[in-house]
Amino acid sequence: MIRNVAKKISLPALLLDLDAFDDNCRQIAGKANGKKIRIATKSIRSVGVLRRILASDSVFQGLMCYSSKEAVFLANKGFNNILIGYPCTDKESLKEISLLTANGHAIICMADCDEHIELLEAVAEETNGKFSVCIDVDMSTKFPFLHFGVRRSPLQSGSDVVHLAHKIKNSKHVELKGIMGYEAQIAGVGDDVPNQNFKNRFIAFLKKKSRKTVEMRRKNVVDALRKEGFVLEFVNGGGTGSLHTTTTDDVVTEVTVGSGFYSPLLFDYYRDFHYKPSLYFALPVVRKPTENIYTCLGGGYIASGPAGKDKAPQPVYPPNGQLLKFEGAGEVQTPVYFEHEQLEIGDPIIFRHAKAGEICERFNEIICFKNGEIVSRFPTYRGEGVSFL
Repeated sequence: MIRNVAKKISLPALLLDLDAFDDNCRQIAGKANGKKIRIATKSIRSVGVLRRILASDSVFQGLMCYSSKEAVFLANKGFNNILIGYPCTDKESLKEISLLTANGHAIICMADCDEHIELLEAVAEETNGKFSVCIDVDMSTKFPFLHFGVRRSPLQSGSDVVHLAHKIKNSKHVELKGIMGYEAQIAGVGDDVPNQNFKNRFIAFLKKKSRKTVEMRRKNVVDALRKEGFVLEFVNGGGTGSLHTTTTDDVVTEVTVGSGFYSPLLFDYYRDFHYKPSLYFALPVVRKPTENIYTCLGGGYIASGPAGKDKAPQPVYPPNGQLLKFEGAGEVQTPVYFEHEQLEIGDPIIFRHAKAGEICERFNEIICFKNGEIVSRFPTYRGEGVSFL
């Protein structure tokens, strides 16, 4: 069905299967367990798609951005309740955010050290604006032999967070709104990767141990803040890969989800959930260098993270296509091997990307289809003439 759609359009192209996408929205909403779900924009990168998610269920409330400039862009598009997931140091966009916040927009900056607060205070002093802030708390787990998690915030204890909360309280123009404790080592690490049985068992063991540490740390931080008289509007946690566990944490009020809506390749490798692949890209066959090999135009869309085979896109339609070991997916051409398939020049080959929103940086629009028919086209950020990272 998707190849028939691809045959009707100019290639290369980015394609969204709305039947699968809408089903993913329903599945994710159904796992909220009474919590709100904030949408991770870095995994979506299209205003039209963000609006479709928000309209699909009232459980979806708010966005988590990855850039201060992106937050300004989305605020000007009419979005509100925007949490910036990473600290910002760009003074020009921070000036705009300080004024938007002073005028009633809910844009929340991220902080994890005194310097972040001092910068925000200085910008707000200059603009006569104000800032709302979320404190980022480290949720990684330290084993005797391993740091299990990502290198984000330096704040790990209740006393660490209380110190920064008092720094915020003593600022004239900065107000504390909530905390974020993102367990990346649970939400973003697969534990059902093919042909890696020992590693899968090891990762599953580490995740189970880490969940207890995460829940205890988040509770200790919240209790420490409440003991000091701080009132939190929200406690944010989790991601697609930990939705089923983070929503059972009593102190968490909202969970951030992004990749599950598109369900890219890396999210095939989780044992506790499965969503439907919905986002694809199509490349045209432009060469037949030898029997069984068909070379496409473009395709070198490699995902971020540690370099490895798992970060490469994979051909999925026609089935059983394979990238060549010594060429892989190339910047301007990608050869694909098929043992039995007979393709012609101009035919489409359909791929999945390893991650979610990153592929949107390569295309100007997302072509949406239902039941094999094109029903709409949503511009990506790139298609709207913006790029934030």
